[in-house]
Amino acid sequence: MSGLLQQWVAEQAERRPGATGIVAGGARWSYARLEEASNRLAHQLRALGCGRGDRVCVLAPKTPITIAALLGVLKTDAMYVPLDLGSPPPRLARMIAACDTRWILAGGAGAEVLEQLTQEGGLPEGVVVGWLDDELPQHRRWAPRFTWGDLAAYPATPPRYRNRPEDPAHILFTSGSTGMPKGVVVTHASVAQFVRWAVGYFGTGPGERISSHPPLHFDLSTFDLFGTFAAGAELHLVPPELSLLPHRLAEWIRESAVTQWFSVPSVLNYLAKYDAIRTGDFPALRRVLWCGEALPTATLIHWMRRLPQARFTNLYGPTEAAIASSYHTVSSCPTDEREPIPIGRPCAGEELLVLDADLRPVPPGEIRDLYIAGVGLSPGYWRDPEKTRAAFLPRPDGPPGERMYRTGDLASRGADGLVYFHGRADSQIKSRGYRIELGEIEAALDALGVVLEGAVVGVPSQGFEGTAICCAYVPRPAAEVTPAALRAGLAKTLPAYMLPARWLALPALPKNANGKVDRPALRARFGSHAAQTA
Repeated sequence: MSGLLQQWVAEQAERRPGATGIVAGGARWSYARLEEASNRLAHQLRALGCGRGDRVCVLAPKTPITIAALLGVLKTDAMYVPLDLGSPPPRLARMIAACDTRWILAGGAGAEVLEQLTQEGGLPEGVVVGWLDDELPQHRRWAPRFTWGDLAAYPATPPRYRNRPEDPAHILFTSGSTGMPKGVVVTHASVAQFVRWAVGYFGTGPGERISSHPPLHFDLSTFDLFGTFAAGAELHLVPPELSLLPHRLAEWIRESAVTQWFSVPSVLNYLAKYDAIRTGDFPALRRVLWCGEALPTATLIHWMRRLPQARFTNLYGPTEAAIASSYHTVSSCPTDEREPIPIGRPCAGEELLVLDADLRPVPPGEIRDLYIAGVGLSPGYWRDPEKTRAAFLPRPDGPPGERMYRTGDLASRGADGLVYFHGRADSQIKSRGYRIELGEIEAALDALGVVLEGAVVGVPSQGFEGTAICCAYVPRPAAEVTPAALRAGLAKTLPAYMLPARWLALPALPKNANGKVDRPALRARFGSHAAQTA
C-alpha cells in the first residue's frame, strides 16, 4: 500500500476509474472524478505559491468537494487543518493564528464564519481564500482568490509530490486545559500504518459501503476516508442533521445498506435507548466499530441481540496516536450488563504499557497509568515543545530516541492478556476520604435502564466531603424519574459514599464538537444551576 495518503485515490482511479468513491445524498463521485478534482485544486494552489510544509485551514462542511479539497492540499505537499464550523469565532481565530497560515479553503456555512472572522479581525493579513463552490455568497466582506469553477482552467493530471511518509498530513486541534486548543500533528506514515492494519484485519474490499459519520476535524473521520480509499470501497456521508433523530438515522443505515458503521459510542447508545433498531435489522451491516469513549455493556448487548450477523469491535486510541492503538472484537454477546469490555490488544506496530508512578510495569490486575508506544505516535503538538515534552516521554526500557505517550487514562492488564480501560485519571476523585472512579457510577446509572443519558462529575465543595458527586441525566420519555428514585436504584449496587449528592435533569447532555459529553460544561452548569439533592 501507499506511503502518502493521497496516493490511494490515485491508485483506485487508475485501476477502476468508474468505481464509486463517495456517495452523498443523490450525488455519486467516481474515483476518477475525485482524482481529477483534487489534481486541479493542487495545481491552482501551487500556482498561488502553496507548497511543502504550508498549513491550509479548511472551513467547510463534509461534502465530496471538501474531501477532494483535502486530497488536493496533500498533493501540494502541504498539510490540511480541518476546523469545526460550530466553534465560536474567537476560538477559530486562535487556531488559525496558531497555524500561522496563509491559506483558507471555505464552503457552505464557512461563508458566515469568514464573515464573522473578517468583522472581528480574526483573519490573518494577506490570507488567500479559496471558495469551494461555483456560486459566491452575496454581501461579504472577504474576497476569494478563486472559486471551485475556476479550477477547470487547470490540468487534471497529477502533480509531482516531494513529501515523504514521515511528513505531516494534517493538524487536528483538541481541547487544551489552559483554554488554548492543542494542534496534534499527524503524519502520513502514522495514518497509513493504522489503515494497512485495519483493512487487513477487517477484510475491507471494493464494493463495500462505509459510513462516514464523524466530522472532518475529529480523527475518527481519518479512518473513514483513507480506510475506504485504500480498500477501493464507497464512502457514504451521513447527513449531520440525522444525528439527533435516531429513527431517521436508523432508516438511513437501512436505505444506504452500509456494510461498516463507525462512530463514537454515544451514537450507538442513542439508537439503542430510543429503540430504533429492529431485530434482524440492517442485514447488509457486517461490522460495527466504535472509538472515543467506553460503550456501556447494556448498549452492546442491545445491538448484538438485534444484529447477530455483525461483528462488533471496540477500538481505543487518542488523537496523539493516530486513530486507534488497540482493538477488541467481542466474540459473543455478554450475559451480564456489568461485564467490562476490554480495549484489547495493540494494533500492529503499537504497544500498550501499564506503568506505575516510577514508569515501571505493574502486575496483571493492578490499575495504573496507560501509555502508548509505537509507530502511530504523533511528532507532538504544533509549535508547542513544552506540551510535547510533557506528554511524549522517553521510553525507559526502549532504545535511545524511542518515545511513549502519556494517555491520561487508567488501565489494567487482565489474566487473559487483554488490556482493560478504567476511566480517566482525572475522573478519579476523592470524596469523604474515599478514592472514587466516576465511570463506575455512570455504569451503574446506565444499568438502571431509566435514563437516556447520564454523566457524573466531581465539583469542588465547601462541605466535609471535599468534592461533591454530581449527576446529570436525561430521563426516558414517560418514565417516572426522580433523584430519589435514581439514588435508591444506585444504592442497590454502590456503597453510600459513591452515591451522587446533587442531581440535574436536562433535555440533553451538553456535547463537545466530537460528540462526547462535555464534562467541563456540566461542571459549570452545576456551579450555576440550582441542582436537586436526594
